[in-house]
Order: sequence, then C-alpha cells, then structure tokens
Amino acid sequence: MLDRMATDAPSPPADLPAETRPVTFRGAGFAPRAGRYSGWSALLLTIGLWQAAGSAALVNPLFLPTPLSIARAIYLLAQSGALWHHLSWSILRIGTGWMLGTVAGVVIGFAIGLSSLARGIGITFISALFPIPKIALLPLLILWLGIGEAPKIATIALGVFFSTAISVYSGVDTVPRNLIRMAQSFNVPFHFIVRRVIWPGALPSILAGFRITASVALLLVVSAEMIGAEYGIGAFVLQAGNLMQTDQLLAGVVILSLFGLAVGRLINFLETRLLHWR
Repeated sequence: MLDRMATDAPSPPADLPAETRPVTFRGAGFAPRAGRYSGWSALLLTIGLWQAAGSAALVNPLFLPTPLSIARAIYLLAQSGALWHHLSWSILRIGTGWMLGTVAGVVIGFAIGLSSLARGIGITFISALFPIPKIALLPLLILWLGIGEAPKIATIALGVFFSTAISVYSGVDTVPRNLIRMAQSFNVPFHFIVRRVIWPGALPSILAGFRITASVALLLVVSAEMIGAEYGIGAFVLQAGNLMQTDQLLAGVVILSLFGLAVGRLINFLETRLLHWR
C-alpha cells in the first residue's frame, strides 16, 4: 500500500534547477512610508487650482481670496511689523503655558504610573476633569487670577496638563514588566530603573503626547485670544473677521498652520534624536 502511494505521488519536474529558487518577500505590508515629494506636490496642485479658480472669477474673492492675495496680506503684515507683534504674544503664551502644563503632566503621569496610591486618586480626578472644555474655564480663571496674561496661560497649561498626564502614565503602563522584574531581581536601584528602563520605554508615548498637546495649546491660545486679548494671532483673526477682511483672516490662518507645521518638524527632530534605538 505504501509502495503504491509512493509510486502514485507526483514527481518534481525534471527542468527545475537543483538549487533553491528565491521566493519573493511577502511580509512588507502594514509599513507605510511617506513619499518625499508626494505631499508637497499635492499641496502645490491644490494651491494652483485654487489660484486658477480665483483668477477666472469662479469664486468670489470676498468669501475665498486667492493664494496670491493671502501672500500679499502676509507680506504687508510682516513689513508693517504687526505680524511679529501678534505672533510674539501668541508664542509667549503658548510657550509658557505648554511648559507649565507639560512639567506638571510628566510629574503626575509618572506618579500615577508608578504609585498605586497616586493611581487611585489621580485617575479619578483626571477622568472627571479631562472632558471639561478648558476654554469654558477662562471666565472663572479671570475672576481668580485677574485680567491679564495669567488666565490665558493657565487655560493653556490646564489643557496641556491632562493630555500629557494621560500619555505619560499610558506610556509607563506599556513598558514590558519582565524588564522591570529582571532589573529588580538584580537589586537595581529604583531611580536607576526609572531612568534606564521605564523612561526609554515610555518615551514614544510621551513624544506622541507632545504632538497632541502642541495642537491643543495652539487651539486654546487662539480661543483665549479671541475672548479676552488685544494682541495675538487669535485676536488678529477675530478683528479681521469682524471687518470682513478675509485676506487678512486667512493670512492669520496660514500663519497658524505654518506655526503648527514648524512645531511638528521640531517634534520629528526630537523623535529622531531620542528614539534612534527603535
């Protein structure tokens, strides 16, 4: 019976080479890579179509100015010095609020990730307060801190704090526990475990949180400046909208977009330098 099955089994073709043939690698999926020029090409194409539609009078310039009109408005703002004046106020508020919220969020996030007591208390408060729109607290902060820069900075710091704390303790939770137990088995000091094991393992989540909090800070500073500020990009955009100067309004929007792009590039640089081991 076995002899008959061996005889009936198909024999390999005689023309196959003796050496093993290479097989195409099929495991390259789920690894998307951004093209070097595809994004910029699509952006330039969109701007070109936008300019062509405006030049052909297909779009009312009052509702949607052409890119050249927006660029001219940015140039005039820069030449007059108003752009740098408004931008400097916004950068000062974003930088101060982001730093305060980030430092507090990192400290509290690590405490929640490493301490059972802090986790029990901190997660309860964060879950209760995180969904509240922070800009809704601005009138209350004005009553507490007075009229000035403090309420705006505090609003930004609150928005940044909660997102940072969540990303930090989530990053701490994702660190493989077998690495921590192995370090503990060798009597490695606690501070050394935090610095050499937990911090590098949580760093990808922390940097991802920084990317989110930078956008949160930008949104909050614009909202706060629209409500109670004389200078700043948000105040400038609100004033231009009230005067129906749509070219200057979109100039402010473009400046905000460029600022966000610059912050994103900075975070990409930090990821390249700090996460080179990945």
